[in-house]
Amino acid sequence: MLRVRHSETAAEPHLMERLRSMVWGPAEFIGSPPLRLTAKGILAGCLAAVAIIGSTVAGAWYGIAGLAAAEGGLVCAALLVLYLCGVRAGRALVGAVAVLAVGLALQSPPAAAGFVLAERGRVESVVVVSVEGAADARGSGRYLCSVIDRDGVPMKVRIWRGCEQTTRPGDAITVVYDVEGRVPPRGAEGGGSALDALSGLGSWLAGLVFACVVAVVRSYRLSAPDRGHHPSP
Repeated sequence: MLRVRHSETAAEPHLMERLRSMVWGPAEFIGSPPLRLTAKGILAGCLAAVAIIGSTVAGAWYGIAGLAAAEGGLVCAALLVLYLCGVRAGRALVGAVAVLAVGLALQSPPAAAGFVLAERGRVESVVVVSVEGAADARGSGRYLCSVIDRDGVPMKVRIWRGCEQTTRPGDAITVVYDVEGRVPPRGAEGGGSALDALSGLGSWLAGLVFACVVAVVRSYRLSAPDRGHHPSP
């Protein structure tokens, strides 16, 4: 009985080490992380981010609904997760990367639309025909304006940028619209360049690259994973 208890006690540290390695990665190196793995992590994160954002921008630019709605970005996020699973990165870090990659993909469509409007948008003054408010008790919130263009044709989307609490029917507001008609018009308030339209994704991109670097670096093993002990022939 004493021998069995001693064996179980001796196995506990090994079990905890394997559990830690599975969750956070083995990170079997001493000192600074290997530069090779750091470079691989940066490359994986940057390629995934470019693919996620680029596919969404391409979808908005060429009017491909699936890509513009971030479906392509979600596929790229899934491929990144599969890559990290392939290098046996820690499960917790793979999960963190998955959350950041999916978040980046879901945040990309509005930024991609802004990019397209900044590149080939045209500014036009429209007339407000009705205003709907979503104000809270303090009188703040988002207001939506239904508008008509210079020819009196109602726009299919309601405008919230430039639509304020003080806006009334008959007022003129400025909108920017896509000359190709592939991106819905929006209020021209704020303006900005094409890069400004994508700047809101910077924190998601930086977080994704950092998480990829940590996941890949901590996947480092000095030897092949233990697949069980087999007797020698």
